[in-house]
Amino acid sequence: MKQTLKSKVVFPVILAVPEHERKLKGRKKVEALSALARFALEISSRKSGVNLGCLAKNEAGAPVPFDGNFWSVTHKTEYVGGVIAQTETGIDIEKIKPCSKALCNKIAGSPEWALSDSDREILFFRFWTSKEAVLKAAGKGIGGLSDCRIEKILSDNSLIVNYNGKIWEIQHYFFGTHIASVVTNGFEIEWTFLNPLF
Repeated sequence: MKQTLKSKVVFPVILAVPEHERKLKGRKKVEALSALARFALEISSRKSGVNLGCLAKNEAGAPVPFDGNFWSVTHKTEYVGGVIAQTETGIDIEKIKPCSKALCNKIAGSPEWALSDSDREILFFRFWTSKEAVLKAAGKGIGGLSDCRIEKILSDNSLIVNYNGKIWEIQHYFFGTHIASVVTNGFEIEWTFLNPLF
Protein backbone atom coordinates (compact mmCIF):
# COMPACT_ATOMS: atom_id res chain seq x y z
CA MET A 1 0.00 0.00 0.00
CA LYS A 2 1.42 3.39 -1.01
CA GLN A 3 2.05 5.59 2.00
CA THR A 4 3.31 9.13 1.55
CA LEU A 5 3.91 11.93 3.99
CA LYS A 6 0.95 14.18 4.74
CA SER A 7 2.61 16.70 7.04
CA LYS A 8 4.31 19.96 6.04
CA VAL A 9 6.99 19.08 8.61
CA VAL A 10 10.23 17.26 7.81
CA PHE A 11 12.03 15.48 10.65
CA PRO A 12 15.80 15.20 10.10
CA VAL A 13 17.44 13.01 12.76
CA ILE A 14 21.02 13.30 14.04
CA LEU A 15 22.38 10.32 15.96
CA ALA A 16 25.64 10.27 17.94
CA VAL A 17 27.92 7.37 17.02
CA PRO A 18 28.77 5.14 20.03
CA GLU A 19 32.44 5.02 21.03
CA HIS A 20 32.85 1.40 19.90
CA GLU A 21 31.80 2.21 16.31
CA ARG A 22 33.99 5.32 16.23
CA LYS A 23 37.05 3.12 16.86
CA LEU A 24 36.34 0.69 14.03
CA LYS A 25 38.51 0.77 10.91
CA GLY A 26 38.01 0.35 7.18
CA ARG A 27 35.03 -1.57 5.83
CA LYS A 28 33.70 -2.47 9.29
CA LYS A 29 33.51 1.20 10.20
CA VAL A 30 31.78 2.15 6.94
CA GLU A 31 29.22 -0.64 7.42
CA ALA A 32 28.57 0.33 11.05
CA LEU A 33 28.14 4.04 10.22
CA SER A 34 25.89 3.20 7.27
CA ALA A 35 23.68 1.01 9.50
CA LEU A 36 23.43 3.79 12.10
CA ALA A 37 22.52 6.32 9.40
CA ARG A 38 19.74 3.98 8.23
CA PHE A 39 18.56 3.80 11.85
CA ALA A 40 18.41 7.62 11.95
CA LEU A 41 16.40 7.45 8.72
CA GLU A 42 14.04 4.93 10.31
CA ILE A 43 13.43 7.31 13.22
CA SER A 44 12.74 10.14 10.74
CA SER A 45 10.24 7.95 8.89
CA ARG A 46 8.45 7.00 12.13
CA LYS A 47 8.16 10.65 13.10
CA SER A 48 6.75 11.32 9.63
CA GLY A 49 4.22 8.48 9.91
CA VAL A 50 5.70 6.50 7.02
CA ASN A 51 6.78 2.86 6.99
CA LEU A 52 10.27 2.69 5.60
CA GLY A 53 10.19 1.08 2.17
CA CYS A 54 12.92 -0.45 0.06
CA LEU A 55 16.05 1.70 0.31
CA ALA A 56 17.58 1.28 -3.12
CA LYS A 57 20.14 3.38 -4.95
CA ASN A 58 20.49 3.95 -8.67
CA GLU A 59 23.59 3.18 -10.75
CA ALA A 60 25.06 6.58 -9.79
CA GLY A 61 24.65 5.76 -6.09
CA ALA A 62 21.79 8.24 -5.52
CA PRO A 63 18.87 7.16 -3.28
CA VAL A 64 15.78 6.01 -5.19
CA PRO A 65 12.44 7.31 -3.79
CA PHE A 66 9.94 4.72 -2.56
CA ASP A 67 6.17 5.27 -2.76
CA GLY A 68 6.74 8.97 -3.50
CA ASN A 69 8.98 9.44 -0.45
CA PHE A 70 12.48 10.85 -0.89
CA TRP A 71 15.30 10.06 1.52
CA SER A 72 18.88 10.96 2.33
CA VAL A 73 21.52 9.85 4.81
CA THR A 74 24.92 11.12 5.92
CA HIS A 75 27.60 9.71 8.17
CA LYS A 76 30.76 10.96 9.78
CA THR A 77 32.91 9.38 12.49
CA GLU A 78 31.08 11.07 15.39
CA TYR A 79 27.54 11.58 14.02
CA VAL A 80 25.16 10.20 11.41
CA GLY A 81 21.91 11.59 10.06
CA GLY A 82 18.85 10.65 8.06
CA VAL A 83 15.79 12.40 6.64
CA ILE A 84 12.68 11.48 4.68
CA ALA A 85 10.54 14.01 2.79
CA GLN A 86 7.81 14.43 0.15
CA THR A 87 10.18 16.23 -2.21
CA GLU A 88 13.83 15.87 -3.15
CA THR A 89 15.88 16.13 0.02
CA GLY A 90 19.47 15.99 1.12
CA ILE A 91 21.28 16.09 4.44
CA ASP A 92 24.94 16.58 5.27
CA ILE A 93 27.01 16.78 8.48
CA GLU A 94 30.51 18.17 8.92
CA LYS A 95 32.81 18.93 11.82
CA ILE A 96 33.71 22.62 12.00
CA LYS A 97 37.50 22.92 11.94
CA PRO A 98 40.17 25.12 10.36
CA CYS A 99 40.42 24.86 6.58
CA SER A 100 42.88 26.14 4.01
CA LYS A 101 42.39 29.24 1.89
CA ALA A 102 42.60 27.05 -1.22
CA LEU A 103 39.70 24.90 0.02
CA CYS A 104 37.69 28.02 0.90
CA ASN A 105 38.22 29.33 -2.63
CA LYS A 106 37.22 25.95 -4.10
CA ILE A 107 33.93 25.78 -2.19
CA ALA A 108 32.79 29.35 -2.90
CA GLY A 109 33.68 32.33 -5.08
CA SER A 110 34.14 35.97 -4.15
CA PRO A 111 30.47 36.94 -4.73
CA GLU A 112 29.39 34.20 -2.30
CA TRP A 113 31.89 35.21 0.38
CA ALA A 114 30.70 38.80 0.01
CA LEU A 115 27.19 37.80 1.16
CA SER A 116 28.26 37.83 4.82
CA ASP A 117 31.01 39.17 7.05
CA SER A 118 30.37 36.53 9.73
CA ASP A 119 33.02 34.06 10.95
CA ARG A 120 34.62 32.68 7.78
CA GLU A 121 35.24 29.22 9.23
CA ILE A 122 31.58 28.77 10.17
CA LEU A 123 30.49 30.32 6.88
CA PHE A 124 32.67 27.84 4.98
CA PHE A 125 30.93 24.90 6.62
CA ARG A 126 27.50 26.46 6.10
CA PHE A 127 28.34 26.74 2.39
CA TRP A 128 29.93 23.30 2.16
CA THR A 129 27.13 21.34 3.89
CA SER A 130 24.45 23.31 2.03
CA LYS A 131 25.94 22.52 -1.35
CA GLU A 132 26.43 18.87 -0.38
CA ALA A 133 22.79 18.63 0.74
CA VAL A 134 21.59 20.15 -2.54
CA LEU A 135 23.75 17.84 -4.65
CA LYS A 136 22.34 14.86 -2.73
CA ALA A 137 18.79 16.13 -3.26
CA ALA A 138 19.48 16.58 -6.98
CA GLY A 139 20.98 13.09 -7.21
CA LYS A 140 24.36 14.47 -8.26
CA GLY A 141 27.84 13.82 -6.97
CA ILE A 142 30.50 16.24 -5.85
CA GLY A 143 31.27 16.87 -9.53
CA GLY A 144 28.29 19.23 -9.59
CA LEU A 145 29.87 21.48 -6.97
CA SER A 146 30.95 24.12 -9.49
CA ASP A 147 27.32 24.55 -10.57
CA CYS A 148 26.14 25.30 -6.99
CA ARG A 149 26.03 28.94 -5.90
CA ILE A 150 25.00 30.45 -2.60
CA GLU A 151 22.31 32.87 -3.74
CA LYS A 152 21.27 34.51 -0.48
CA ILE A 153 21.82 34.20 3.26
CA LEU A 154 18.44 34.37 4.98
CA SER A 155 19.58 34.10 8.62
CA ASP A 156 22.25 32.54 10.82
CA ASN A 157 20.49 29.19 10.26
CA SER A 158 19.26 29.29 6.68
CA LEU A 159 20.30 30.22 3.16
CA ILE A 160 19.42 29.78 -0.51
CA VAL A 161 21.43 27.73 -3.01
CA ASN A 162 21.06 28.04 -6.78
CA TYR A 163 21.91 24.81 -8.56
CA ASN A 164 21.66 24.98 -12.36
CA GLY A 165 18.93 27.61 -12.13
CA LYS A 166 16.84 25.80 -9.50
CA ILE A 167 16.45 27.40 -6.06
CA TRP A 168 16.91 25.28 -2.93
CA GLU A 169 16.35 26.49 0.64
CA ILE A 170 18.61 25.06 3.32
CA GLN A 171 18.34 25.03 7.11
CA HIS A 172 21.31 24.50 9.43
CA TYR A 173 21.52 22.85 12.83
CA PHE A 174 24.57 23.49 15.02
CA PHE A 175 25.53 21.01 17.73
CA GLY A 176 28.84 20.95 19.58
CA THR A 177 31.59 21.38 17.00
CA HIS A 178 29.39 20.15 14.13
CA ILE A 179 26.89 21.52 11.66
CA ALA A 180 24.13 19.69 9.80
CA SER A 181 22.30 21.09 6.79
CA VAL A 182 19.06 19.87 5.23
CA VAL A 183 17.06 20.88 2.16
CA THR A 184 13.72 22.38 3.30
CA ASN A 185 11.88 23.16 0.03
CA GLY A 186 9.16 25.07 1.88
CA PHE A 187 8.68 22.49 4.61
CA GLU A 188 8.98 23.27 8.30
CA ILE A 189 11.98 21.52 9.85
CA GLU A 190 11.91 19.81 13.24
CA TRP A 191 15.36 18.52 14.17
CA THR A 192 15.86 15.52 16.45
CA PHE A 193 19.22 14.99 18.13
CA LEU A 194 19.81 11.66 19.88
CA ASN A 195 22.84 10.83 21.98
CA PRO A 196 22.04 7.32 23.22
CA LEU A 197 24.15 5.72 25.89
CA PHE A 198 25.57 2.47 24.51
